[in-house]
Amino acid sequence: MLSTETSGLSEHWPPLTNNEAFVEAHRCLFCYDAPCTQACPTHIDIPRFIKKISTDNLKGSATTILSSNLLGATCARVCPVQELCEGACVLGAEHRPIMIGRLQRFAMDYAYSNGNHLVRAGTPTGKRIAVIGAGPAGLSCAGELARQGHAVTIFERRALGGGLSTYGIIVLREPVDIALAEVEMIRGLGVEIKTGVEVGADIGVADLQRDFDAVFVSVGLGATPALQIPGEEHILDGLEFIQQSKLDQPSLRIGRNVVVIGAGNTAIDCATIAKRLGADRVTMIYRRTEQEMTAYDHEYDFVKREGVAFEFLAQPVRVVAQNGAPTGLECARVVRFPELLPGSEFVIPADQIVKAIGQHRPSIAALLGLHTKAGLIDVNTNYETSVPGIYAGGDCIRVKGAASTVMAVQDGKLAARAISGAFHG
Repeated sequence: MLSTETSGLSEHWPPLTNNEAFVEAHRCLFCYDAPCTQACPTHIDIPRFIKKISTDNLKGSATTILSSNLLGATCARVCPVQELCEGACVLGAEHRPIMIGRLQRFAMDYAYSNGNHLVRAGTPTGKRIAVIGAGPAGLSCAGELARQGHAVTIFERRALGGGLSTYGIIVLREPVDIALAEVEMIRGLGVEIKTGVEVGADIGVADLQRDFDAVFVSVGLGATPALQIPGEEHILDGLEFIQQSKLDQPSLRIGRNVVVIGAGNTAIDCATIAKRLGADRVTMIYRRTEQEMTAYDHEYDFVKREGVAFEFLAQPVRVVAQNGAPTGLECARVVRFPELLPGSEFVIPADQIVKAIGQHRPSIAALLGLHTKAGLIDVNTNYETSVPGIYAGGDCIRVKGAASTVMAVQDGKLAARAISGAFHG
């Protein structure tokens, strides 16, 4: 596995020392009806786990976190805490909010460094559930079902579990080892994880419905859409770019002048990789205004401090290439999207171009015969799809802007409760 400690992509925040964690935990007011807990999508009892840190009960702290969020180590690192728990901290108005994310990481790092045997499988019920996809939603659902005693098999088309936590989140925020440790924790609950197995190709839908009492779909989204511009064959896919930086960095080439198309969090991750790994100039291209960026404000501030430049209201129209390699990206000025300003074309020098412009809707819905809404799998309040016994959660059911790792974890947890409830109903 790739080591990133000297690559420029090691974790941005160092772990808290014991003393730092102790001091920070004692700053917490331990609010009754704490707004931080309400702001957490998985509703971790934040004052409780911080109180346990302050009394040096790290096992109890980690247990509190895991009771609400089985992927607490990942979420401690990748959650937009500024927008969620820390953003709701009552100390944030006039002082500095509690470093909730880093304290959660402190407790979870303790748990994993000591074997993390804090979660147990329940008494077997005889029920079998298939989970399609080993990303955060699928792992969360599988783990919660195992806690309730159900037998779970996860089918994952890739070689490793973890979904975007393994393949698509920059090491700066989450190292691969953290994601894989959580996969192993779920496996340790008795969950069978079959990798390299694609539903529809390696196992049929009819087989799933015959052999399992319920199915949970957690496949995320599909491939990055095409830009439909001349020379697009010279453009790299952003998610593959991030994956290579995590799992195969020695073969990752970084250009001198890198252009990233898009302005979401994935695009910012791509720009950060390019800048940290040696690009002289990195420019992000976005066809809308600065105010319409989909990236979080704190991520935008971060990448600007990294020295990344921006071109807003610019629409890519052609890749300029010479001798089979890109030399620039031709763009046109946007008056008001999608209207372009005639004669406004200009070329940004680029020997490497990466696109991070979102992803296609999941194709598995058609395979399973599921109703969709705006291309996403349509579910009811119990996460059940239009086909009885098939449930879904994670990015494959969420509109743009509402999707995140922590929401996927919560989807999986609530879907597991609904599936178990259906067995008893």
